[in-house]
Amino acid sequence: MFALPVSTNPSIGRLALRLSGFVRGRLWLQVLVAMFAGIATGMAIGPTGGWLAPAMAQLVSNWLAIPGYLFLSMVQMIVIPLVVASIILGMTSSRDMAQLRSMGVRTGLFFLSTTVVAALIGVLVALAVEPGAYLQVAQLPAATTAVTDAAGGAGAAPSLSSLPAQIVRVVPTNPLAASVEQNMLQVVVFAIFVGVALVTMEGKLARPLVDLLGAVQEVSMVVVRWAMYLVPAAVFGLMTQLTARMGLDALLGMGVYVLTVLGALLLAFGFLMLVYALGRRRSPLGFLKGSRDVLLLAFSTSSSAAVMPLTIRTAEESLGVRKGVSRFVIPLGTTINMAGTALYQVIAALFLAQVYQVDVGLSGLLLVVVLAVGASIGSPGTPGIGIVILSMMLGTVGIPAEGIALIIGVDRVLDMSRTTLNVAGDLVAASVIDRYTAAEEPMADAQSGAGP
Repeated sequence: MFALPVSTNPSIGRLALRLSGFVRGRLWLQVLVAMFAGIATGMAIGPTGGWLAPAMAQLVSNWLAIPGYLFLSMVQMIVIPLVVASIILGMTSSRDMAQLRSMGVRTGLFFLSTTVVAALIGVLVALAVEPGAYLQVAQLPAATTAVTDAAGGAGAAPSLSSLPAQIVRVVPTNPLAASVEQNMLQVVVFAIFVGVALVTMEGKLARPLVDLLGAVQEVSMVVVRWAMYLVPAAVFGLMTQLTARMGLDALLGMGVYVLTVLGALLLAFGFLMLVYALGRRRSPLGFLKGSRDVLLLAFSTSSSAAVMPLTIRTAEESLGVRKGVSRFVIPLGTTINMAGTALYQVIAALFLAQVYQVDVGLSGLLLVVVLAVGASIGSPGTPGIGIVILSMMLGTVGIPAEGIALIIGVDRVLDMSRTTLNVAGDLVAASVIDRYTAAEEPMADAQSGAGP
């Protein structure tokens, strides 16, 4: 069996250094300042302050939100080539098919199990706190056109009866169509097939495509770096738009819901730290110290895809994960590891069920968990994707979809928080899987060492 020489991928190191510079420049602090400034501006021009007429307030807030939509578009534009190139390059850095198969199975099981646990945590917390009991249906604003369009464009949510057909459609018949539709699960499956094929080919035949993918990865990372400069202005504009549309009273009425989601995310993060301590045999404090920069950047950008290069570098340099593992597990996790997103969707669905007094029952709870886990796997690691996935789920369990208009008002803060949990899950997965694959194949190869 032939294994390609490990590519050094210097572009990952260069972009990771630049992303680290954003952290040293206190990007997270700039984002927090921009968020509160956006809320204050939205209050002033919106229904709370009334400085501007409603039509004029909407016009001004739409112009202020342009940097935010540019940032979202740039990340969504580049996420597919970045993920595909990173997965394939990570797979070609593996030594042989046996190691690749073992690592792939373990990675998939790890992500599936942690996502299910996170969703169950969301169910327990939502049922215990009942955040929907603190909000009246009359406080709900009318559904906006943007939300309705997002829900309609997302497609119908899968049901248990359609699960076999969904499984068959995992393999794309047209990879280009899957990319255009941003069907990330099909894109990942295609990338895995190409990666396996390259590992089994002769080096001289596979090398041109590997070099081309390295160049694609380099270009993608340059675009990501450009997008990072828009983050503070993006957060300011989006928060201004949301606050101006909803008003402060409705946002304050959502306080219990926000605290419920944040508390559940903290519990899920504690679970990940327990998994890290038991699976990696190291202190969670060391994990927190080593991953602090990338977690702050993930919180600032709300995008696990945007910080993926720094996540890889953190895993290799701060957590001691081998390149062959980090550059396969983390790009894969950026797409299929959405534990924070699944937890959020469960709580949001149950919250709206409580607001509208919809009794979902035990079967409905199970369906919510299944849909949350299934829909989150394969979703793009881009900002705001959780709200689109949620819109697919609500009708399945009989919850009015117009409640999305209220959820989206506080989604920015929650998106930042759940993205942090997703990135932490990627790092924990890479660390734990590295330990078990190292037990089968010691880290004696100089080409796959922990260093850059």
